[in-house]
Amino acid sequence: MPLAPLAGALVAGLAGKAVGRRGAHTVTILGVLVSFICSVVVLMQVLDGARFVGTIYEWATIGGLRMEVGFLVDGLTAMMMVVVTFVSLMVHVYTIGYMDDDPGYQRFFAYISLFTFSMLMLVMSNNFLQLFFGWEAVGLVSYLLIGFWYTRPTAIFANMKAFLVNRVGDFGFILGIGLIAAYAGTLDYAQAFAKGGELARLGFPGTDWSLITVTCICLFIGAMGKSAQFPLHVWLPDSMEGPTPISALIHAATMVTAGIFMVARMSPLFELSDTALNFVLVIGAITALFMGFLGIIQNDIKRVVAYSTLSQLGYMTVALGASAYSVAVFHLMTHAFFKALLFLAAGSVIIGMHHDQDIRNMGGLRKYMPITWITSLLGSLALIGTPLFAGFYSKDSIIEAVHASHLPGAGFAIFAVTAGVFVTAFYSFRMYFLVFHGQERFRHKPHPAPDDHGAHDDHGGHAHEPHESPGVVWLPLVMLAIPSVVIGYLTIQPMLFGDFFKDSIFVDLVRHPAMEELARGFHGAGAMALHALSTLPFWLTLAGVVSAYVFYLVAPSIPAALDRALKPLRIVLENKYYMDWFNENVLAAGARLLGRGLWKGGDQGLIDGLVVNGSARVVGAAAGLVRLVQTGHLYWYALVMVLGVFGFLTWRLWPFLAGAST
Repeated sequence: MPLAPLAGALVAGLAGKAVGRRGAHTVTILGVLVSFICSVVVLMQVLDGARFVGTIYEWATIGGLRMEVGFLVDGLTAMMMVVVTFVSLMVHVYTIGYMDDDPGYQRFFAYISLFTFSMLMLVMSNNFLQLFFGWEAVGLVSYLLIGFWYTRPTAIFANMKAFLVNRVGDFGFILGIGLIAAYAGTLDYAQAFAKGGELARLGFPGTDWSLITVTCICLFIGAMGKSAQFPLHVWLPDSMEGPTPISALIHAATMVTAGIFMVARMSPLFELSDTALNFVLVIGAITALFMGFLGIIQNDIKRVVAYSTLSQLGYMTVALGASAYSVAVFHLMTHAFFKALLFLAAGSVIIGMHHDQDIRNMGGLRKYMPITWITSLLGSLALIGTPLFAGFYSKDSIIEAVHASHLPGAGFAIFAVTAGVFVTAFYSFRMYFLVFHGQERFRHKPHPAPDDHGAHDDHGGHAHEPHESPGVVWLPLVMLAIPSVVIGYLTIQPMLFGDFFKDSIFVDLVRHPAMEELARGFHGAGAMALHALSTLPFWLTLAGVVSAYVFYLVAPSIPAALDRALKPLRIVLENKYYMDWFNENVLAAGARLLGRGLWKGGDQGLIDGLVVNGSARVVGAAAGLVRLVQTGHLYWYALVMVLGVFGFLTWRLWPFLAGAST
């Protein structure tokens, strides 16, 4: 499964000119298709009880520490493989139409196929070494994809920002892995989990902290970077500078969910530390609510969806903190389908609008782009948690799980995920109504971009009539819309209350009873949807949709008046809580000062000036003095020898002479 997309990436990347555009997309799509078919076969086998765990290759042995390449296939792995390969396959097909006129066509296919290989290696790993390899590989390929249009300064800034922020998270991640290797003496998942009880009884050296708490928090810091949790979320919105297909691939189903997958896989360790779980819960709640607020004021269609991704990742993280790991992974799966759908639909709108991405320049596209319209509507309904749609089952389960949590941060988390329901519905349908309904604004463009066509993607365009995208673009939308509607209804029972994750995820139901309470209240998918009609989240969802309808279709003067009245708040939101300003003017400035001090004072002053050049100067000065007595004349050397003997005898006889004189 992982080697098929790797082979496609190598062919498209190394022999792109030889195979041409058609050859590049054919070989990469074929590779991902093979992986998808194999993933489905493996999922069927896993459902029948099959499991696999084993070492494929032993890379190195250092003392008792074995570094291996191996695979673990269970329910969690099988689900992730199907999701990753299916979304990747849809993105590959979609790319044929979206990147049709791009000169980097073959290179793009090589990158996204390589990304699929990296993600599969990550989710299939059975040890921390291979996990870290996949972790860093997806980070590297995302850097290449975000900066795909490397001639554009904003793309270069965005991919460097993503790379640096992820290095911060990955530093914590590798510290966590190092602690496990040091104290458990193994990199193998099963062996490390088996020693979890021993680790829980140890303290972190030099402190009164629990070793398992420090280890889990370090691991989660890695997830904060990869899965864009506050405050390491700042890279993800800027990564929209990359082409739209990678927004769907990286920011919907794969890279940003790697952190969620990792914490779920590490559930036997996280269950041993309530402190770590509470930290996860609070960080997720902050991300879920406050990133949703930022989605309200965005006007770039891709950035609205990007902030929606941030918010939904916060929901998944909240579920992890509540020990509802299977609910988090369930939301990961449903979100992958409808968020990939929304990103690809946004790309279809961009194509139809001739690459204008400002939703204020759209309106009335429903009759021009009927397939994009209906699929976008289905994706939006799934995102806001409409009963019977995929997102409803996973999001409502998260809210119920948080209510069942007894951690100190649960109160704030309940408020955040509940308020986030209204926020999500409002910004989702604000975008939907402004794009597909209301007045047609694309002919006069009330908000033209400086280049006169508002292009953020690397395509030209003029004020033409909108049009539906070609079949190769809308077909993936239809294919993704189907699971966005039905997958939650079909899978909630086996994934949350069945045995699908029985040997993948561990929960201490005595200390963390959230899943047990969810099971007691579950009476079937249909009954859950019917009951939801009387709950607060449903009415908040409805209120968000109605508010967006009134604000942007019935009375547009209301948001304009609110904008004027709440201008200070809008400025804070437009500046993204000044996180970028803080990073650039405080952290980066401090890092520059520290770096300059280490360079000037440490490197040039201490090392070069004192240690290296200073020692050379001392040797040179000593040599200069010695050179004065090296005349080359024998009489001078004889005189020195006589004086030396005289001095030596005087030194040795002086005590006797001094004694005789007394």
